[in-house]
Amino acid sequence: MPVTLSYLQHSCTVREHRIEVPLDHARPVGPDNPTIEVFAREVTRPGGEDLPHLVFLQGGPGGRGPRAGNYLHESWYGRALEDFRLVLLDQRGTGQSTRMDAQSLSAFDTDRERADHLMLFRQDQIVRDAEAMRQEITGGVPWASLGQSYGGFLTLAYLSIAAEGLSRCLVTGGLAGLVDIDDIYHLTYERTAVRNRVYLQRHPGDEQTIREVAAHLRDTEERLPTGERLSTERFRMIGISLGTTTGFDQIHHLLEGPWVRVRGQRRLSQEFLDEVGAKVSTNPIYGVLQESIYAGATPELAGRATRWSAQRLAEQTPGFLPDADPLDTSQPYHLTGEHMMRAVFDEDPNLTPLAGTADILASRTDWTPVYDPDVLARNEVPVAAAVYFDDMFVPRELSLDTADLVRGTRVWVTNEHQHDGVRASGGEVLDHLLALQAD
Repeated sequence: MPVTLSYLQHSCTVREHRIEVPLDHARPVGPDNPTIEVFAREVTRPGGEDLPHLVFLQGGPGGRGPRAGNYLHESWYGRALEDFRLVLLDQRGTGQSTRMDAQSLSAFDTDRERADHLMLFRQDQIVRDAEAMRQEITGGVPWASLGQSYGGFLTLAYLSIAAEGLSRCLVTGGLAGLVDIDDIYHLTYERTAVRNRVYLQRHPGDEQTIREVAAHLRDTEERLPTGERLSTERFRMIGISLGTTTGFDQIHHLLEGPWVRVRGQRRLSQEFLDEVGAKVSTNPIYGVLQESIYAGATPELAGRATRWSAQRLAEQTPGFLPDADPLDTSQPYHLTGEHMMRAVFDEDPNLTPLAGTADILASRTDWTPVYDPDVLARNEVPVAAAVYFDDMFVPRELSLDTADLVRGTRVWVTNEHQHDGVRASGGEVLDHLLALQAD
């Protein structure tokens, strides 16, 4: 039965909703298809009890709904609460929804069973969870949605599967490309290379530090706080911050003093290793599903495996070659971005128990399509989307192609913000999209 807890938080009323849903919405509940719990917070400002609902679809995969202190004065939430009651959904497997991590997956006997289970944590099932939560919260009244990054992918799945549940949609950095994963990753590597170059134009002295740290890690054993050796490839994963508003500053501060001397030998400081470890420790859902969210995404793409796309393309792309000599200055040497390499599953303690499972997922071809281009072309739900010109994770070219496909989509293309613009701008990006939709 649904469970609701209500309390006040800095003058806002917060209601916590917990519902039971089938693990697989396509099958009846039974011994082979148990229920799982899905959690959401509903936040209402003083006097906002009659406002419509807006469900926030979090980025990821594997990201829980936001946790805030004062919703009226943090990030974009205050702007949203002017017009809506805000629903913050913990997607299945995250937060207070039934958790999916290496520990819970250890209950399965084989990698194949784990892979079968994980196939039920993609866009289509999350949309069905959201629909069940909508019935609980609104009594069936359609709600608006705000999808950030992967939340935009969820929005496209929502419009494909259950558009009747949506009154309007806002998307920030999340109009997914409806093409093969290799086409997507070709562009994300290209965009990540650009962000590397822009970063080094701002901080030219950091190039030598990056190269020297990478070379040092090849020859010297340095261990992260979690006990494993830090590899060159894993160190390069700090580049994921290049795609965010403050990422340049974060990386520069990280690199400003990585060295200490131990008995005359240059070593990486414990502070540096602690900070790198915090950046490159990977959420298991993100790790195993990062490429799977692109697999067989449309009927036209059905039957295609991802085959470790990021790894394959890195081995073909100058600047990202895993075996490149960091000290060879005749060639670029880039930090990587949102690219899950196969080698990480042999190194990260969060992922090593799932290495065999990830291999199975990378080879699978029996994915259920999560987007229906024919339905999207007939869409009747108003959509307003922010497309970030320099987006390192969701290439603008593909986003604009998708916008052209999805009927009723209005687009704001901007280079004022990075991928995290909705959060970093306070209410500015959200306000712009609401005004665009009202115009």
